[in-house]
Amino acid sequence: MTVYLDANASEILREGAMEALLDAARLTGNPSSVHGPGREARRLLEDARDSIGRCWQAGSEQVIFTSGGTEANNLALHTFGEGRRLLVGATEHDAVRAAAPKGEVLPVLADGSLCLEALEAMLREGPPTLVCTMAANNETGILHPIEEIKALCARYEARLHVDAVQLAGRQGDGIEPLSVGGVTSLAISGHKAGGIKGAGALLLGAEGHVTPLMRGGGQERGRRGGTPALPAIASMAAALESALAQNWAPIAALRDRVDEAALACGAMITGDRKRARLPNTTSLILPGVSAQTQLMMLDLAGFAVSTGAACSSGKVSASHVLYAMGLGETASCAIRVSLPWNITEAQIDGFIAAYREMASRLGKRGA
Repeated sequence: MTVYLDANASEILREGAMEALLDAARLTGNPSSVHGPGREARRLLEDARDSIGRCWQAGSEQVIFTSGGTEANNLALHTFGEGRRLLVGATEHDAVRAAAPKGEVLPVLADGSLCLEALEAMLREGPPTLVCTMAANNETGILHPIEEIKALCARYEARLHVDAVQLAGRQGDGIEPLSVGGVTSLAISGHKAGGIKGAGALLLGAEGHVTPLMRGGGQERGRRGGTPALPAIASMAAALESALAQNWAPIAALRDRVDEAALACGAMITGDRKRARLPNTTSLILPGVSAQTQLMMLDLAGFAVSTGAACSSGKVSASHVLYAMGLGETASCAIRVSLPWNITEAQIDGFIAAYREMASRLGKRGA
């Protein structure tokens, strides 16, 4: 059986999320209907909205349900970027980069974190600006200094949109909780936290108005049309609650074991290991060995890893994230290992053995 080590592409479903999914799927009523079955579905929808709001210190009226993180990011840029200068982090996910084709690039430091000096210099130039940054990078796990970014945006009266898709449900191991306070909007996705695919949310800060991308029957207070995907939404709420209650320290310890074993095999770890990062994520570079070769060899050995962000075309290509960090051609030799919430020590032992065997066969150290 394959050991799944690609949780940042899609997290393994949590038990509570499956129960919530089944409970919601058994309801026939449409949440917009006023009869009894409709009101029952509506109660479940609003319970999920309240739960998700509490996870981010937001009121239920600040939560807009979407089909996922991509739609949430697009809705934010569509609304809050209109008529504004856009500053987009160099390592942002394509869901943000593609939605802001005219955005000016904010550079990152060699450790992968947003360069605050460059951000302040660009904010000082004006005019009215929307800053777009992720809370945690999907490929390296590196956390951006969100509180400092909030302070700079407030100082220069800029709006701030945060892509929190990867951080959602992984706020552990010394990571400071992130709330909607001080941001204009914040995007999350259910399946990254252990819910099923098909639901996400845009959480609003002080501003409650959005310009709908999806127009329809007035759902979501007129901010996003279409019948809500109630089973996926309920699953997302349950997954987030379960994830936020998890102790991530053991996961981080297993990730560190992977790092140490990879280093002994002649690999490099992208970013600064002393810098805060997601407890489940590491990016490993085996110099001179293409990421595609590593992925295929590990897949044959029974371990599912990735080369970076999941892509609908399934292609394997060099990472724009690692290029932005100044890694040059070695970026094409990187794989991402992202541990699921239920990873075991035995599975990590197996992966380390397979990685060592791969490195040995390719002429690297550590055999």
